[in-house]
Amino acid sequence: MEPAEHGPDDGLVDLIIRQVAEGGSLAALFSALCERLLQIGLPVWRTSLSMRAIDPIVTASSLYWHRDKGVGEPVRFGLADRLAYERSPIAHVLGNGLGAARWRIENGEGCARFPLLAELRVAGGTDYLMRIVGFTGQVALPGIALSIATDRPGGFTLAEIRRMDQMLPALGLACHRFALEGTLADVLSVYLGPRTAGRVLAGEIMRGTGRRITAAILLADLRGFTALSAQADPMKVVGWLNEHLEAMGAPIDAAGGEILKFTGDGLLAVFTADDGAEPAACARALAAAEAMLAATAGLNRARCQAGLPQLGLGVVLHHGEVVYGNVGAVRRLDFTAIGPAVNEASRLEKLCGRLGRELLLSGAFAVHCTRPLRRIGAFRLRGVNTPIEVLEPEAPWTRERGDAPGPLETD
Repeated sequence: MEPAEHGPDDGLVDLIIRQVAEGGSLAALFSALCERLLQIGLPVWRTSLSMRAIDPIVTASSLYWHRDKGVGEPVRFGLADRLAYERSPIAHVLGNGLGAARWRIENGEGCARFPLLAELRVAGGTDYLMRIVGFTGQVALPGIALSIATDRPGGFTLAEIRRMDQMLPALGLACHRFALEGTLADVLSVYLGPRTAGRVLAGEIMRGTGRRITAAILLADLRGFTALSAQADPMKVVGWLNEHLEAMGAPIDAAGGEILKFTGDGLLAVFTADDGAEPAACARALAAAEAMLAATAGLNRARCQAGLPQLGLGVVLHHGEVVYGNVGAVRRLDFTAIGPAVNEASRLEKLCGRLGRELLLSGAFAVHCTRPLRRIGAFRLRGVNTPIEVLEPEAPWTRERGDAPGPLETD
């Protein structure tokens, strides 16, 4: 005998709307919804909620709820998970343009084809539902996939399935809201960096707005890229460039810096020094620079063994005050750092090739550096009024060691 229905939606729609209005997370909403399903007598055992992601390395993410464990941390999937995805119920449903599917796994239905269903059956599962709720007008975010499984003998009744289906439009609308919010933050973070993205989302989008910050400045540039671009296949060049930029960018992220922009075959990054923490910021910048050079050297060794072209790298570290904010046209802005210190770093970077050095430090940076340093000289840089002291760590990254330059040279 089927249980009596508790009304048109058993309060599920109201629960979904309230959770969204209160500004909670998708995980909190999903947890509350699954617990409510149990409270109204529906024999839910395991559920999942999956959405596609707009991310360079993540293709989709899923939340999982278990009756005895609750909701776990989001699980993210990438290209490496493609084979597993192709053997999943959700791939079958989407690939065939279906909006819903059901497998009575208690009887072995679907278990030979889908490893997930076989695993659920072994664990005691009896019935498995899959529902797709589309997002109208969203190409990159097509919708959500909701799975609901039970371990009750006999599975779900038709009345129970109808009751769960009644909540789907409201759940889809709620997920649409969370998906847009999360995607906006993720995409801005990918293109602008996490700290800059946070400031933009906080409303700092007016041209000319910004604030003064003191920071360690890292400017890096690949050597030989222009010549390589003129000789090699453009698509191969893009692949090689991405490998180098990854070797350059990962250490910056690990050291707490932020890449403000990629400058073709180089990048500009800052390590902010809040509340007088200049030594710590400079230490992080130097650690990132040396890790970048080590990663680039390792990449070039692998390239050499494979008979592929190699690219050198020059890095300079400077320190000073910059304006961190919006510049550009009215409808096309760049959130970046500008100021004399950035210009000086750009001029210093040109010295790497002249001096045969891969890592140079300015005097302004060296003041805050606790590492043993060796003075190279003082240089007049184009557009800079006073000579700039140039140093290097005592165990420098050096392509070739010639005689030290004189006490004052001109760029």
